[in-house]
This record gives sequence, structure tokens and C-alpha cells, in this order.
Amino acid sequence: MKFTGSHILSITQFKREQIDQLFAVADRMEPYAHRRKVTRVLDGAILGSMFFEPSTRTRVSFGCAFNLLGGEVRETTGFESSAIAKGESLYDTARVLSGYSDVIVMRHPTSGSVAEFASASRVPVINGGDGSNEHPSQALLDLYTIRKELKHKGRAGIDGLRIAMIGDLKYGRTVHSLCKLLSLFQNVHLTLISPDELRMPADIVESLRAGGNTVVESDAMESSISHVDIAYSTRIQEERFSSKEEASLYRGRYRLNQAIYTRFCEPNTVIMHPLPRDSRVEANELDNDLNENPNLAIFRQADNGVLVRMALFALILDVADEVDRHARDVNWYTERRF
Repeated sequence: MKFTGSHILSITQFKREQIDQLFAVADRMEPYAHRRKVTRVLDGAILGSMFFEPSTRTRVSFGCAFNLLGGEVRETTGFESSAIAKGESLYDTARVLSGYSDVIVMRHPTSGSVAEFASASRVPVINGGDGSNEHPSQALLDLYTIRKELKHKGRAGIDGLRIAMIGDLKYGRTVHSLCKLLSLFQNVHLTLISPDELRMPADIVESLRAGGNTVVESDAMESSISHVDIAYSTRIQEERFSSKEEASLYRGRYRLNQAIYTRFCEPNTVIMHPLPRDSRVEANELDNDLNENPNLAIFRQADNGVLVRMALFALILDVADEVDRHARDVNWYTERRF
């Protein structure tokens, strides 16, 4: 895959060389993401942000990333505010809105819908999540976070990673995409922790094993997180179930707090979550008593989403080597604690 002008629809498009290229560009975006410098390399460019499913971090961070490169954002949120509510097809929507945009980010509740939209679009389309299928940019920022966290602890590279994924692995598109990404690496040991009814799809597990990685499936969290580098928790994807009552059968099954972490995890185990974490009493996937734990990486993970999405835009629109040429110092000062 060449980035320039490409749709980003699935993690299966990527090979390790593209990941290395993307992460190298993401590293160079840090002064701009942290507001130490301003660049106008995308001055005049327009992002069409089309989110037909609830989103906070993905929608805002994509918009923030585009703004930080000097571009402008036009948003559509929810079916009720779009012509789709009047019966317009994805084909017609794509043909029209791609005439108003230079690149489009789309989220839709139906698997395969973003690819269908992209097939009619006249500009590149990035998949911001399509049903329970995939969330490629989340997987990329997750892997970028894993790399940074391990490097901070003195370890280089993803090969040999030990990671536990916890929660709704059946409907969680973030873990689907992350598993597909990890299959590109060697000797990864994955522990997949979920109720039997919410296990990782078999085709993803088989693909991981076919690549020479070790996969262990379990329904017991405490005994399965003792020897991992990363504990990656996910929420129950309530919107994918037939009813809230069905989702409630699994909510709160796996709860990680400081006491459990101290007892069962290695001292440097990194805690990740794609957010939002469900902090309701009946769920409480990651307890607030973990907030002061230095290994809780969930907010650094969210910050890294801006870096990775800036890099995606820069590569797709072929300006990665021009960013610094359009840079200047900021005119203001805001203290940021990273």
C-alpha cells in the first residue's frame, strides 16, 4: 500500500514497513500536537467528518489532528442530521460529500458500510469504525502506545510482546483490529479473557496462530494477567446487543482495581483501554483508584491518537515532508502536563 491518496479501511492493508513509516511521521508530529509549534501545511484543505454513531475521542481527535495541520473540518453527526434519514443511499452521499472535501473520516454502525461508501467517494476515506468489524486508526494508535510505553521501560520492539485482552472480544472492533495488527509481529503471546459467549472471533484467533503467535483463551481474569506486559481492557459493547438486559448479563464481569493489580500483575504491567471506560457502579471496568497508577496509560493512549491521525492525514495527502516548512512558533502559552 502507498499512503498517498489511499483509503484506510482495514488493518489488513498494512505491512510492517508501512507501520514503521507511519510511526516515524507520528513521532515528528509531537511539537505540533503539544502546541509548541504551529503548521499550516493543510491550509485550505477540508476534512469531511461523518459520524453516524456516537463518538467523542475518535471524532474530536480526527478533527483536532486535521486542524493542527492547518486544515478545516466540516461535521455531520447522527443519521437524523443527514440526508440518509430521507432515504439517500451511501453511494449518493459519498458522491456528493466527496465533492466538498479533500479527505473523509466516517463511522457507521453497519459492518462494511465504510468500504461501500469509499467505493463511491472521489477522495480518500478513513474508517473511523464500522459496526463490530474494524477500527483501524484505533489499532494503530494502540500499537504506537504499546511501542512508546515499552520503550519508556527500556524495551525495544513489539516482537515477543505479552498482552492480555479483557472483556467483550466478540463485538469489540478495537481488539479485532489490534489482533490483526499484532499478527504482523513475531512470538506475540496473547491471552484472550472473556465470557465464552463473547470470545474473539475464531477466524482472528486462527490467523494469529497461523502467524506463529501463541493464543490462550480464558474466562478467568486474575489468574491470566500475572505475566503480561499489557493488560488491555474493553467495555461491554452494549449497542451491539439485542437489548440492554442481555448486555447487563456480562457488565461488571471483569473489574480491575489497584488491589487486584498489585496482587496479580507484574509491577510494570501497562494498563490500556480504548475508552470510554464504563465507570458506572455495575460495570467499573477500570476503577478510579488506578488513576494515580503510573502504569495507567489510557490518557496517554488517547493523546497518541492525535499524533497517529495527524500522521495518517500527512501521508494520505502527501505533505509529510512539508510539515516543518510551514511551521512557526505559537503565539500563546498553555501549560500542559504530559
